[in-house]
Amino acid sequence: MAALSSLRRVPLFEALPEDKLAVLEAAAQRRSFRRGDIVFHKGDDGTSLFLILEGQVRIVLLSESGDEALLGVLDSGDFFGELALIDQQPRSATIVASEPTETLVLHRDDFLAFLRGTPEVAVDMLRILSQRLREADSFIEDAIFLDVPGRLAKKLLELAEAYGRPSAEGTVIGLRLTQQELATMVGATRESVNKHLRAYRARGILDLDRQHIVIRKPHELQRRIY
Repeated sequence: MAALSSLRRVPLFEALPEDKLAVLEAAAQRRSFRRGDIVFHKGDDGTSLFLILEGQVRIVLLSESGDEALLGVLDSGDFFGELALIDQQPRSATIVASEPTETLVLHRDDFLAFLRGTPEVAVDMLRILSQRLREADSFIEDAIFLDVPGRLAKKLLELAEAYGRPSAEGTVIGLRLTQQELATMVGATRESVNKHLRAYRARGILDLDRQHIVIRKPHELQRRIY
């Protein structure tokens, strides 16, 4: 029952009846990762889908020199590894656990068989994949029409909505990010992001607390987007 309760927290399966959840749970395997563990590398064979029960992972690209570009962050209830599962191509990015993470792993044959018997899940999965494609389109649009401070302002507001928690100073973005990681998320250099963060700080729009960013005047960031 505990496993079924865990699966129920995954939005992709939250509406399924218990008998279908039981089928899924029987086919799944639990895998745990420590902070910093690599779940899989870009280029690995993709034979399984991962469901995050607890924890958080980062989607990254690694250069031959060891530089890392952060593409996104996935949290409890999200899934990853679906592209290689569907098209049988190698993994398109590297996944790293950014904190202790508990997952359920579904191998290709088991999951595809489950989808054939549960088409409503396939429809929901397509909806989530469509949302991710729209986010990719939005990133391209921002790169074309927004300058660096505008892209930075938009990303900070998105992070505040997803990971923000209220404080006396403003909204604290709970996700720990280096300036290099933030720079790759907005398609800019670390030096450029550092310059604009300092400019926003000088105007009282935000504050920097170690690896956390505190949004003090979100309306000013919103104005910078347009």
